[in-house]
Amino acid sequence: MSHPGFTFLAEAYWDLEWELLQQGFDYCYDKRLYDRVRDGDANAIRAHLAAGLDYQARLARFLENHDDPPGAATVSWQQLQAAAIVTYFAPGLRFLDEGQLEGARVHVPTHLRRGPIEQLSVDIRGFYDRLLAVIGISEVFREGIWSLIAPQPAWQGNPTWQDFVPYAWQARNGERFIVVVNYSNHQAQCYLPLPFADMRGDRFCLADVMGSERYDRDGNGLTVPGLYVDLAAWQYNVFRIEPIRSA
Repeated sequence: MSHPGFTFLAEAYWDLEWELLQQGFDYCYDKRLYDRVRDGDANAIRAHLAAGLDYQARLARFLENHDDPPGAATVSWQQLQAAAIVTYFAPGLRFLDEGQLEGARVHVPTHLRRGPIEQLSVDIRGFYDRLLAVIGISEVFREGIWSLIAPQPAWQGNPTWQDFVPYAWQARNGERFIVVVNYSNHQAQCYLPLPFADMRGDRFCLADVMGSERYDRDGNGLTVPGLYVDLAAWQYNVFRIEPIRSA
């Protein structure tokens, strides 16, 4: 189908997403990612995100919808932030629900057409303001190249590497970002082998655009064994990676 200026979005279930996309829909709801994020299973999230980009780029990623209770009413504030980072830094269409940015807690049925006036959550609104500002930094999170990073054990006998959901983004102009989330309720460690082979021989600054952390790292170590990450429960980083220029 060809309808210039009109986008067809399917609310799909029962593994019919790919079939509907082949029949002409522009995007389909990614209910599987929604369920796996709500379940708190990092392994299942990574497995889902391993699908081909021709499929993922046409999925609508969402954290709240009209059928279920708002996230602010069902998960902790820490997990809500981690879930939003996982969801909205994945490729695809970013889908936001009414009241989500304000931290609404009451589920209003769509047929009711009205709801209570709720108190704004300053923390949630501030978080989403930062997240949307970061996504709008440049074209990288819209038109850049995305890849899923395979986390590696930090040391033998430490299984917490499985709790990470990490991404890499690279723009045509060379901008690079790393997104990493400890999607668990405990401290976790891992190595992230960054997928940028040309980093060897240089030094780089990793600046967290969702926080205040800054690290200087050698490019050789960032590729092998990779960036060492140690994060508390539900914590995350969104690092902009920039070369350190010699004076």
